[in-house]
Amino acid sequence: MLEPLNSHILTAAPGISHGFFTRSGGVSSGLYGSLNCGLGSHDVRAAVLENRRRVATHLGTDILLTSYQIHSARAVLVEQPWGPDDQPKADALVTRTRGLALGALAADCAPVLFADPGAGIVAAAHAGWKGALGGIIEATVLCMEQAGARRADIIASVGPCIGQAAYEVGPEFKATFLAADARNTAFFATSEARAKPHFELAGFVMNRLREARVGCLDNASVCTYSNEERFFSYRRTTHRQEADYGRHISAIALV
Repeated sequence: MLEPLNSHILTAAPGISHGFFTRSGGVSSGLYGSLNCGLGSHDVRAAVLENRRRVATHLGTDILLTSYQIHSARAVLVEQPWGPDDQPKADALVTRTRGLALGALAADCAPVLFADPGAGIVAAAHAGWKGALGGIIEATVLCMEQAGARRADIIASVGPCIGQAAYEVGPEFKATFLAADARNTAFFATSEARAKPHFELAGFVMNRLREARVGCLDNASVCTYSNEERFFSYRRTTHRQEADYGRHISAIALV
């Protein structure tokens, strides 16, 4: 059974179907158990396609689209579906076409779902630290505006990603953020027990949304690293030296 988390503001929006899907309810096994939606993983392809079909059905459609994510600030307007091997290289998808579910894949990075219900426009973005710092949030909002959305009417929700307690980084990582804006120091915590800084990804993404003047925000994030039964985690896999990892999906559609 699929067990997505939901944003209360997106749930209340008319004509919008969405979900921050966990790893539950799919057909994959082993490291990928069970709702692995990542075509770039080494999972059995038929299992991944079935998992994605289940997500699309849950959202009330039969089309689920994702991009080839490259940690960029590139947002693409989607007007018609493509095949699973024809994904554009981008980190955000925007559409005003009903029946197209847009998804963002993640395994510690922050998924962000957007909607302007009045304009009939939705978007899904993948915001890792590099994309978030580089401007993927701002690019998504701009692409929505160009499609007809009003910035003040956009609602957005940040989904499950790695929590600050698990996100230890090096001093050069922090220096990169401070070089961009000294105020970014607010998203790093260091204590005597933790010699290295720990980064708050969800908080940073929320702040970028606020600075983009998005109308209404919601933080639906829980830690992917520390909730193994519910979420995949790239960092957890790396610490265990496992061969690969699954990707969960966060998706949204106009229905």
